[in-house]
This record gives sequence, structure tokens and C-alpha cells, in this order.
Amino acid sequence: MNEDRTGAPNEPGSQWYDGEAGPLVRPYAMTGGRTRSGPAGVRFDLIALVTLDAGAPGIDDDTALGPEHRVLIDLCRTETQSVAELGAGADLPVGVIRVLLGDLLERGCVTVSRPVPPAQLPDERILREVIEGLRAL
Repeated sequence: MNEDRTGAPNEPGSQWYDGEAGPLVRPYAMTGGRTRSGPAGVRFDLIALVTLDAGAPGIDDDTALGPEHRVLIDLCRTETQSVAELGAGADLPVGVIRVLLGDLLERGCVTVSRPVPPAQLPDERILREVIEGLRAL
């Protein structure tokens, strides 16, 4: 294997940023060519909260999980995070994060809390009346 002056292998078809960064891995390689999360087609909102299910069997021993899956698991170990936060923490595109989270959800490694749709939130007028009522006490 030949190396260039940055220390990166000089192979046809390989693309390196520099000797320390290593090879460029395309997002479709991380997801196995998939663009949708799981067979159910679950779609994760950016503000959906992801929590690690500590009781998931074999979460640390599962050899079917790739390194990107393990990064997401490690990020969720310390605290619940949103899909957007996981994307930033893992330095991966959100589309890739959604597919990887679908894999983890199917394996029972994580749970996802979806945000409440705005139509189901209480009316602002009602909330103001409750505040005023509490102040009157």
C-alpha cells in the first residue's frame, strides 16, 4: 500500500481528508443504503426525546450494532436527548440518525417520546386564566 505525504493510503477509490481523519464514509454506507427507519417507517421529529432503555437485553454485547449505533447509545447513557442533539453529538446527518434510531428502537434499546402536536396543547387563554386564578389565591 502506498502512502502520500499526509500518511493516508494512496488507493484508487479511497478518499481521505488527512492522515488523522481517516477515510470518508458515505452516509448510505452507515445505514446499509436505507433512507427510512425500520420496516414500520417510523419518522422521528427533531425534538423527539430519545432515552436509553437500560433494561434492554444485550445492549453492550450486541454484535449486530455498528459503531454509529454504539455512539448513539453512549450519548443517551448520560441523559435523554433530542434527535437534533444526537445528530450534533454524533456529528452525523439527521437522516442517518433517524435510520440508526429506528434500528435501536426495533431492538428495544431506546424509547422515544414524541412531542405533543400543537393542536392538542391547551389554549393560551386558559393557561392565563389559571395563572390569574393562582395569583388571586
